[in-house]
Order: sequence, then structure tokens, then C-alpha cells
Amino acid sequence: MTERFRTRFEVLDERFRRVNGDEWTECLWTGGRWLEGPAWFPAGRYLVFSDIPNDRLLRWDETTGQVGVFRQPAGYANGHTVDRRGRLVSCEQGNRRVTRTEPDGTDTVLADRWRGRRLNSPNDVVEHSDRSIWFTDPSYGIDSDYEGHRGESEIGGNHVYRVDPHGGEVRMVADDFGQPNGLAFSADESTLYVVDTRARHLRRFTVTESGTLRGGEVFATCDAGSFDGVRLDEAGGVWVAAHDGLHCFDPDGTLLGKLHLPEVVANFTFGGPKRNQLYICASSSLFSLRVNVNGVRYPG
Repeated sequence: MTERFRTRFEVLDERFRRVNGDEWTECLWTGGRWLEGPAWFPAGRYLVFSDIPNDRLLRWDETTGQVGVFRQPAGYANGHTVDRRGRLVSCEQGNRRVTRTEPDGTDTVLADRWRGRRLNSPNDVVEHSDRSIWFTDPSYGIDSDYEGHRGESEIGGNHVYRVDPHGGEVRMVADDFGQPNGLAFSADESTLYVVDTRARHLRRFTVTESGTLRGGEVFATCDAGSFDGVRLDEAGGVWVAAHDGLHCFDPDGTLLGKLHLPEVVANFTFGGPKRNQLYICASSSLFSLRVNVNGVRYPG
């Protein structure tokens, strides 16, 4: 039987009263060391997520409610996304690269170096409608052997990158982060939100037509540990993972409210046929509930 607990939304601004959902939050699975990077596959009705220290990807099947090993070893994979063609794109911390899993199961390396130097340990990834791939590259996977392989940074910093959709060139788009982490586009892709876990805040950039970034002001600061993953809903709400659950911000930067969870939240995604099912990776457990807001639908 699936374990569950009473859902607790905390309203900090009256505008958050629009948000509600299931009375009970379900724990779909527990037993991981540090869960991350949930990615929803609509066609297969399943969720792929990472158990980083155990070097495996897990798969939760909506039709059976069962969790099994999707891939092991998995390059100590962290964040994932599903591209416009339904393929899994993964940040492999241990292998220090970003890969795409093709329909036949083979892997295509999208990025493993910048200017000839190995990446640190790619962390989270999103796709733009022009098919470019954007990812963060902090040092977590080379800081120790816990979630990767201890090693030296060849680049000497922790940056944000863009992979060109045509020639595959890897270009640095932001170089002033402590530890860049989760990232997400606004609905029209004119804005990119990027978490800096070390600084405990979320920054907001303007995306130019040439695929560069401008601005980068602090959008929100975390009041419970530090931020990690970030997603947006269709109403423009900016949801960010924190140590006490999910924080929801208005586009003006106001903290509207929180969804409290019993474990430290790393990352999450909106899934299901209407994008209104929250799947949340929190420490050792995978939680889920259906809400009355929908995850943003991107162009393309």
C-alpha cells in the first residue's frame, strides 16, 4: 500500500490561495541515498529519476506503481530532461558530460568539454525550442567520490553553458556563479532562471535572440537551506526546491507560499497528461500529488 501524509500548503500571500491539490501526498517509493532529476515520459506514462550515490537511474511506472532500475551504472547522473523528440537528455556527473539516449538505447555525447578542457560535473539541463541544450556545471561530482569521482577542475570555475543545435559548439553563457544548479525557461523562453546553491538564491536572465544571456539579477533568496531545482507553472509561478519543500514565487519576486515536505527537496517536475501531477525527489523518497495548477507548456 502506498504511504501518504496530509498535504500542507502554507499561504504567505493571498495570491497563493489559487493553489490547491490533493488532501494527501503520496510517497511512491523510498530507499534511495539522494534522489534527483525526475523526468516525465508522457508516451510511456513513466518517470525516470536519479539515485546519484548509488549510481543508478530508476523508473516509476504509472500503470503498475512499481519502481525498477532503468540504468546502472549511470555515470552518477543527476538532472534530466525529455527533449522535443521524446529522448532522455542526462547530466552525467561521474562521466563529466551531457548525453542523449537514442531510441535504440545508444548514447550520443552532446557536451563533455569546453575549449578542449573537461567539464566539471554537469548538474541540470533544459532544452530551448530552437533545439539548443542549456546546462549548469558545478563541481559536486568532482568534489568527492560520493556522487561522482574526485578530481580537479580543468576549467577553474563553475559555469552555465549552451550547446548549439547545429554545429554542437559548447558556449559558456554565464561565468559568475558559485555553484550553478537548477535552471528553467519562462513560458516564452525570453527569461532563464538559474539557481546558485552556494549563494542560496535564484537569478533571472534575459535570453537574447543570438542565444546569449543579459542581466542576471537576484530574483529570490532562499529562507530554508538552499535552492535546487526550479520549474514554472502556466500562470507564471516560479517553483523552487528548498530544504522545507517547494517555494512558489510570483513573477514579481514575491514569495507566495510553500508546499511543505518531510524531507529536503532536491528536484521535481510537472507530469501527467495535463501536466498537473507533481513528482518530487526529496532526499531518499519520491513523492507525488495532483495540484490545480499546470506546468508550463513550452513552444515547439
